[in-house]
Amino acid sequence: MISCTCVLLGMIACTKPASQPNAPATAATPAATRNAAVTSLNFVKASVAPVQLSGESVEATVTVKVQSGYHVNANPASDSYLKATELILQAADGLSIGFIKYPSAINKKFSFSDKQLAVYEGEVPVKVMLKAAPAASKGTHNLNAKLNVQACDDQLCYPPGTMELTIPVEIK
Repeated sequence: MISCTCVLLGMIACTKPASQPNAPATAATPAATRNAAVTSLNFVKASVAPVQLSGESVEATVTVKVQSGYHVNANPASDSYLKATELILQAADGLSIGFIKYPSAINKKFSFSDKQLAVYEGEVPVKVMLKAAPAASKGTHNLNAKLNVQACDDQLCYPPGTMELTIPVEIK
């Protein structure tokens, strides 16, 4: 029993102390450790303004906001290994999706790629044409959506992320 306790105490004394979760990363901290919990969602936000539909269709805008110093891959992405920015909507309550229009990309060269890549930076408006069926009930309807993004800086790309969004549509 005493020998087991001594071995246990020796093991505890020889282990590295756990790093503090909020402690700043230092140059000695490997990049993989510093970025272990970082995903694309740390650098990208999205917002949706409510829309009113009084005819057959209306255009809604999902505004993707990319933090300064970062970019997201355009739709379509430049290479198959890059995750394109993608908005996925579910039709519901007499509403359907006519089309999704992504903005024109910016072509930029980054240190991690041999060629220019198609990206979005800053505020990115993604347009969605919504259509109402003639029998759609009046009132507010919520369309569920998912926004898939992969954010990168000038050195590396972060794990892709998915945001859950709701587009409020009032049918008059």
